Amino acid sequence: MTVTHTLSAALILLAALFLPAADGFAQSSTCADCHFANPEAPAREHLSVWERSAHGRNNVGCEKCHDGDASTYELMLAHRGLLGSSNPASPVHRRNLPATCGRCHSGPFVRFQNSQHFKLLGAGDDRVPTCTTCHHAVGSERPSPRALEATCQQCHGPNSAAPRVERAEAARTLLEEVRDSRELLEAARPFIDRIGSKTRQTQLREAYRQAEVPLIEAGESMHEFVFDNLKERLTTARKRIEALLTELANP
Repeated sequence: MTVTHTLSAALILLAALFLPAADGFAQSSTCADCHFANPEAPAREHLSVWERSAHGRNNVGCEKCHDGDASTYELMLAHRGLLGSSNPASPVHRRNLPATCGRCHSGPFVRFQNSQHFKLLGAGDDRVPTCTTCHHAVGSERPSPRALEATCQQCHGPNSAAPRVERAEAARTLLEEVRDSRELLEAARPFIDRIGSKTRQTQLREAYRQAEVPLIEAGESMHEFVFDNLKERLTTARKRIEALLTELANP
């Protein structure tokens, strides 16, 4: 082992023993501990973005996507079996990402498998989107409606490879409706929490949940990129949200 590796290993061990957890959540990723402590570790920006993401805040460690052994600080053992993203066998290769992300995000994965994009991706077409196209490398982003439209236009704009301008516009409009409906529903929560009657509060919380389910399904249906199912789920959600708000307005 070189002097550099010896110093790095010592630094990693000291970090694991003495460094406090990051504010806001209990850091439990062995991989992150090592890579933060080792100044020579690659892709530090990737690691920083992970820490700020929902995955980092919920202690979804690197090994969940990249493989490797998160139970050890030993360099060779920790990286055993780990493959770079350019390797077609890697779980984070762009063609494998849907199945990798689908281990936890089963709803969007099921929907994505219904899309033409998924079929083209499996056939080796690297122009089509995969999970990181919209959600970035560590799933840290939920695209805004306008950002989604711009991404779609890269392939489906008026002068692009597969022009379908109306599809990109529909994606933006429907995502705006999903976003607005979600905000409207969430605005009802504090009013429900202030209801004095436990019986009525329970009834309203159930109505909230019944409105939330089709809204979640509508968001998942975005991954099909054909929007009939999304529209149906969104219509159901809006009706239930309106009924809930009416109920809250008429105690």
